[in-house]
Amino acid sequence: MVVVDSSASAIMADQNIDPNTATNPIRQEKHVPAIKAISGDEKSPSNEKKSVDYASKKSTTVIQKSHCFQNSWTFWFDNPSSKSNQVTWGSSLRSLYTFATIEEFWSLYNNIHPPTKWVPGADLYCFKHKIEPKWEDPICANGGKWTMFFPKAATLESNWLNTLLALVGEQFDQGDQICGAVLNFRTRGDRISLWTKNAANEEAQLSIGKQWKELLGYNDTIGFIVHEDAKTLDRDAKRRYTV
Repeated sequence: MVVVDSSASAIMADQNIDPNTATNPIRQEKHVPAIKAISGDEKSPSNEKKSVDYASKKSTTVIQKSHCFQNSWTFWFDNPSSKSNQVTWGSSLRSLYTFATIEEFWSLYNNIHPPTKWVPGADLYCFKHKIEPKWEDPICANGGKWTMFFPKAATLESNWLNTLLALVGEQFDQGDQICGAVLNFRTRGDRISLWTKNAANEEAQLSIGKQWKELLGYNDTIGFIVHEDAKTLDRDAKRRYTV
């Protein structure tokens, strides 16, 4: 479901939605107490007036409208302590929660520890629903990733949040080519990457890379590495595109 006549980002800003709002529609009802006839007082003017007043009150229902994203998204987490015991890469990945509305996003984001409190080696992913953050996933298999480096943790949180808002708010012209984003928390420097579907689509990849830099105000050069190259060459994989 798409929010009509307004982007998700605009709604978040313009309507000043409370991040702590519950994710489900809230019903608030005022129930009129049952009116019991009092024996012998049916003709009493005062009782008659009270009965009219009670009868005039109607049960009211207030339903809060949720603001849906164009796509549903899932948070994934990879614990560093589990990585050391995994038999195959990605086996320690855990799906945390799938969200589809602005209210759900803020409820989740505000209850996730900030990256600065993580254990080095942890990874947090936010991918479109039903796409797993693995090279082997059919939608990711022929893609690659753009990566930004952040030596200072002070800028990491704001850039991660702005990346997420750009994704779920559909701010990219080639958004249908994006699979999701990953934050790698490391001792020597943190990274945020955007995973995409089709590495061979140079026009789409360059558009995504340029827009991402503009949205975050990132001035350094960033590179795009194809997943297939990363699998076979590991750290020796060379960047296919740069912006």
